[in-house]
Amino acid sequence: MRAITAALTLGLAAALCVDSVGAAAQSDRRANFEHENASVAARKVADWVVDSGDSHGMPFVIVEKTDAMVYVFNADGRLRGAAPALLGLALGDDSVPGIGERKLATILPEERTTPAGRFVASLDRNLHGGEILWVDYENAISLHPVITTDPTEHRAQRLASPSPREHRISYGCINVPVAFFRRVIHTAFARTNGVVYVLPEVRPVRDVFSNYGVDESAHGPAGH
Repeated sequence: MRAITAALTLGLAAALCVDSVGAAAQSDRRANFEHENASVAARKVADWVVDSGDSHGMPFVIVEKTDAMVYVFNADGRLRGAAPALLGLALGDDSVPGIGERKLATILPEERTTPAGRFVASLDRNLHGGEILWVDYENAISLHPVITTDPTEHRAQRLASPSPREHRISYGCINVPVAFFRRVIHTAFARTNGVVYVLPEVRPVRDVFSNYGVDESAHGPAGH
């Protein structure tokens, strides 16, 4: 009888241990940046997206304005690809009201911001037939292959520059390498919508993503 009781006790303890490990793993799901040297902020937001399920089973993109980088993930947090990006000329996390209805020539340099926030995104075509990913339709912000029609802007060279400051040139849209857009963005969004998280560079992350729930004490510089 004692042997049976002991066996049952051990079995229960083992089951509880397995359940505990499983629950811990479930409650601590993280994004996998592979070998990318992403910022702490990007890692925290990506971890929160995966752990909370905030992208609702859709692929998602992290746009880190401070480092001028774009990271594309499957819904489960596996990295599909990363690339440098060109962003709005002006620092800031908000769009000027009504800017999406204005002509480019009327937009002042200080108004050329890439707004921060959570955006449901989908592929579409621009007026010239080129494929783009709409990010913030109301404010005419999209993610698209780099535009090099104006040679005085040196956009290709800016994309290749290691200095994030050199990546500030657009009217607010997010420019990425052509090959990256075709290989990663198009493939990820070809049959589904997704979510683009544009990280703030002026405002706190919690002010932009209202239900952001990452434990700040659990993520340190080691994750950089």
